[in-house]
Amino acid sequence: MPPVVAVPIMVGPDLAKGERVHHTPHTTDGEAGDLQLPKAGAGPLLQRDYWAVIRQCHHRPSDLVDWVARRFPELAPDELCVFEREDRSREGQPLEPGEGLTVHIQGAGTFGVRVIHKDRQSLTLATLPGHPEAGRITFGAYRNEYGDVLFHIRSRARSGSPVHYWGFVAGGEAMQTNTWTEFVLRVAVSTGEGVVGAIHAETVELEDEPEGGDVTAGPTFLARGDEADD
Repeated sequence: MPPVVAVPIMVGPDLAKGERVHHTPHTTDGEAGDLQLPKAGAGPLLQRDYWAVIRQCHHRPSDLVDWVARRFPELAPDELCVFEREDRSREGQPLEPGEGLTVHIQGAGTFGVRVIHKDRQSLTLATLPGHPEAGRITFGAYRNEYGDVLFHIRSRARSGSPVHYWGFVAGGEAMQTNTWTEFVLRVAVSTGEGVVGAIHAETVELEDEPEGGDVTAGPTFLARGDEADD
């Protein structure tokens, strides 16, 4: 893993990320099973975005997502959380719908997540019972209007319980921001020459899931823009 590079983090609204987002996605089937959905959680439904433009990205968006799916556990900062694939025989192969991972979160414990959706340009995990959050998170790549490759993470979740909600208020939010901005940075320095400008972070409160979304087998956003490479 390349050494950590200090880059600015911009927190707050930024409408220039160029994402291709729709809330009525066509999804592939994933195993829903015993997912911990937002309706089982506590506190507000939060949508959190972390994204950056990758400088001189060496991969087209679909190849970048395939690379992330193969090396996912390596990209999270060990000092904050450690992911492990449940099926060790699949290490080095891309994560696929239905596959589970365990995640040890510093100061919180060990929990489970499952891959519920995957397409050419995105990968989505959902939380399992007992996790501090109730919801899902999508990792995707796409091009902006200038042809630059962006890597984008969007979670949409509530706290897993009232206890977890107060723990998040007390310090979990900063840990989560540090985890996913570091993830974005590691992707950027591994697949290109770092980020252009800053890594962006934004949190908004939603009244409910956007109409047409699929909380059991769909992504939090739809990444498109690879077709120009075909």
